Amino acid sequence: MHLNPAEDRFAAFRHRSYQLFFTSRFLAAFATQIISVAVGWQMYDVTKNALYLGLIGLVQFLPSLLLILVTGSVSDRYNRRAIVAICLTISALCAAALLLLTVTGTFSPIPVFIVLVVFGIERAFMGPATQSLAPNLVPEKDLANSFAWNSSSWQTASIVGPVAGGLLYGLGPIVPYSVALAFMVAGALCVFMIPKPAQRTVGEAKSWAYILAGFGFISREKVVLGAISLDLFVVLLSGAVALMPIFASDILALGPVGLGMLRAAPGVGGIAMAIYLATYPIRHSAGVILFIGVAVWGAGTLVFGLSQAPWLSIVALAVMGAGDMISVYVRETLMALWTPDEVRGRVNAVNSVFIGASNELGEFRAGTMAHFIGAVPAVVFGGIGALVVSAAWAGLFPQLRKIDTLEAPERGSKDPS
Repeated sequence: MHLNPAEDRFAAFRHRSYQLFFTSRFLAAFATQIISVAVGWQMYDVTKNALYLGLIGLVQFLPSLLLILVTGSVSDRYNRRAIVAICLTISALCAAALLLLTVTGTFSPIPVFIVLVVFGIERAFMGPATQSLAPNLVPEKDLANSFAWNSSSWQTASIVGPVAGGLLYGLGPIVPYSVALAFMVAGALCVFMIPKPAQRTVGEAKSWAYILAGFGFISREKVVLGAISLDLFVVLLSGAVALMPIFASDILALGPVGLGMLRAAPGVGGIAMAIYLATYPIRHSAGVILFIGVAVWGAGTLVFGLSQAPWLSIVALAVMGAGDMISVYVRETLMALWTPDEVRGRVNAVNSVFIGASNELGEFRAGTMAHFIGAVPAVVFGGIGALVVSAAWAGLFPQLRKIDTLEAPERGSKDPS
């Protein structure tokens, strides 16, 4: 019996391993959002310097870049579930360290950056392992549905987490770090409960060819290369998250709770779009829809940068979140279906660095530009840049633009053109 899209909405949740994975992912993302709001507000409150807000992203990205040749190989050779659980345990220790710095009154840039470097190292290993573990928990027919719910989990945390972070910070800076610590511990326990899934590994020696296989696959597979690099350059140019404490404090005259609302707004748009995509998945013109989503993100960024009204800023951020969700849904599904499992960890390690470069380096770019030319010009520049990149990549990667359905390609005949 053929099920319509609405009846297939919860297909991934028929698998208990995925239920535990989903819960863990949500708790970890929720805790990360709380920490992000608390650290950003506390750092700006202590330093009043936009450059430090940018450095928060940079110190978390550098470990992913420096360890790129190691993290993917580890994910392909060892138990991905165990890697994720260990990484979440280290995340809990980082939350505990931030709590200790706050309790002892020693919260200052250098010790905080040291903690964030450790957090970045943990994320460097967890990113490829998490992205590679998810496809091992559901059959291929439920893969697109699982990615829609994965994104929904992250977006829900992006809605609730920042607001909760702002509210909790209003009760005192100790509170958000305590809650984040509890959530990280719970997330780790959920992963430990997942039965060891099937995982294809390869027995080749740890040669340079093995280590660099992720780069080789991406360079050959133009669809994957186009999808990854599109995200890299768009978010690198248009990241505005790091500057939200400035907009909340100085431009829109909002407090910590207002900052939480700004941080949550993209998640509101994203979760609405994720639920829609889980119910009515993309059937045709997936490549074109991907570029439309990126263009919507850029337009929303431009409006947010120019807005001086809180309601318009929140709406613009929600639109950005909806556009980003379309991009994430198409890109992650393509990545999973077009990448063989035996090299998935190494490919996702490269992808994690690209994502880290786009997010954390994007925040550093925004913070640095805001330091020299102001927050508003920095965000407006980013919105225009995202629109330009979307148009340019549509021309540079026709293979990606011409993708019709989100289905696994036939090996040896991948070019949709």
